Amino acid sequence: MANTRTPYSTQPVDLAIAVGEASGDWIGALAIEHLIQTQTLTMEGIAGPKLRDLGVKPLHGSEELSVRGYVEVLRHLPRLLKMRKNLIQHWSVTNRPKVFVGVDAPDFNLNLELALRESGVPTVHVVCPSIWAWRMERIHKIKAACSHVLCIFPFEPELLAKEGISATYIGHPMAALVPETIDPTAYRTKLDLQSEGQLLAVLPGSRGAEVKHIGPAFVQACVELLKQKPDLRFVTPMPPASALLNMFRMMIPPQLLDRWTLIEGKSHECMAAADAVMLASGTATLEAMMYRKPMVIAYKMPWLSYQMMKGKGYQPFVGLPNILLNEFAVPELLQDDATPSALAQKALFQLDNDTNRTRLQSLFAEQHQRLLKPSGEIASRVIQQVMNG
Repeated sequence: MANTRTPYSTQPVDLAIAVGEASGDWIGALAIEHLIQTQTLTMEGIAGPKLRDLGVKPLHGSEELSVRGYVEVLRHLPRLLKMRKNLIQHWSVTNRPKVFVGVDAPDFNLNLELALRESGVPTVHVVCPSIWAWRMERIHKIKAACSHVLCIFPFEPELLAKEGISATYIGHPMAALVPETIDPTAYRTKLDLQSEGQLLAVLPGSRGAEVKHIGPAFVQACVELLKQKPDLRFVTPMPPASALLNMFRMMIPPQLLDRWTLIEGKSHECMAAADAVMLASGTATLEAMMYRKPMVIAYKMPWLSYQMMKGKGYQPFVGLPNILLNEFAVPELLQDDATPSALAQKALFQLDNDTNRTRLQSLFAEQHQRLLKPSGEIASRVIQQVMNG
């Protein structure tokens, strides 16, 4: 008979948790922080530094789940499958918790939750997978795997309720970090940027593939813009301690380098300092919305990947601001439409049209308020309820 023992201890545990990436560790910590204010809990799981600081015993580090891209996932698949199998054995048989909390990382966590729930362990999934954007078929697995889902967008609980899935809107944790009034001049001073004139923040993505595909079009669009706005300046934040900053710098023509500031990290400050933003589709579009910025959203990917993806969308929008508003409030230029001239034309409008700016600031401020909830308190209350049955 195969040896099914795992290397984990069998000290009784109240709460098991699994998070991937720094954002999952942060969101998980918001909930756990409130949970342990009123009771003493033994906790273990896949944890990052914030959860470890709150007393979660790490069976694995959260960085072990931080795998992106098909090729990377395939390379790490045997290790990830073995880890999940060991955790299922541990939590469903050897050391059953009163509740399991999976934060994001749906490709890993949903299957883990499914096995644990089938064994009788209640499960809470934090951050609803974006089934409203693509892979709607996942909703059946969510229904089977999750006792309760905690959602960060206001339209998600209703969508899940139609399938009989218990869900609660907790607000978007990022909303609490964004001030309600933005002073661009103060942010420019903080970043040591010129205070006069217009500034365009250019964010070509946080991954190498994104920067490789959309970066050249963004740079050429800026070349076009300078023909019409010779005094325009640019700022681009890049993930700290990555090779992306140098990769992007190599794309910028020498004549633009004196008016283009590249900064490690500080993406929020760069957006806050700018008059408008040109950026790759993703979470950054939501952040730009919270900072009330007119924007142009764009995306490019390899041709074959795009052909595979384009039939799987369920909405006419890809940008989170447009999805939340249910309208094309800001332009989206995807794949072949993301030409330098089209990007420049749209960016010019976002920079100069005051009526558009005023309208967007009003719409975005309203959405910011909708996203602003005491996320940690709501999440901890629901986890407590599920844990107590």
